[in-house]
Amino acid sequence: MDLEEFARTELRSLLQFSRVLTGDRGLAEDIVQEVLMRLHMRADRLASIDNLPAYARRMVVNEFVSWGRKWFRMVPTSILDEPAPQPDHADEHADRDSLRARLSRLPRKQQAVLALRYYVGLSDNQIADELGCSPGTVRTHASRGLATLRLDLADAPTTRELFA
Repeated sequence: MDLEEFARTELRSLLQFSRVLTGDRGLAEDIVQEVLMRLHMRADRLASIDNLPAYARRMVVNEFVSWGRKWFRMVPTSILDEPAPQPDHADEHADRDSLRARLSRLPRKQQAVLALRYYVGLSDNQIADELGCSPGTVRTHASRGLATLRLDLADAPTTRELFA
């Protein structure tokens, strides 16, 4: 039995055993993860093990017994690094929603051209083939659509200005 087949067929029972052994779901998952990593490192020798589920259960027991010793050796400190400031994703979502609303006000051909160009990444010739028009028409739709968006964006306040 290889490791992939073992994980597919025996992982649930190994997790349940570890949960019963530890009484803590998080610790049980950590122990099983550690055991699977160690089994992966020994993947070339797994074929020679007669009863892999029993071997893995024994590894879970050994890991559980040594878990406290492993964490006991770590010395906690009271000095914490200052976390890096996280960006506010609300602004990005508001900007994206605003752009979607502005795009929806464009004619459908312009919407299609801009989506195919900037979202899908197609060239003018590929867009022309998709829409059944000439590349010049594609460039006209793109130019007019972008000009309308620029004017619309220049006149409208940004999300940050609205809530400042």
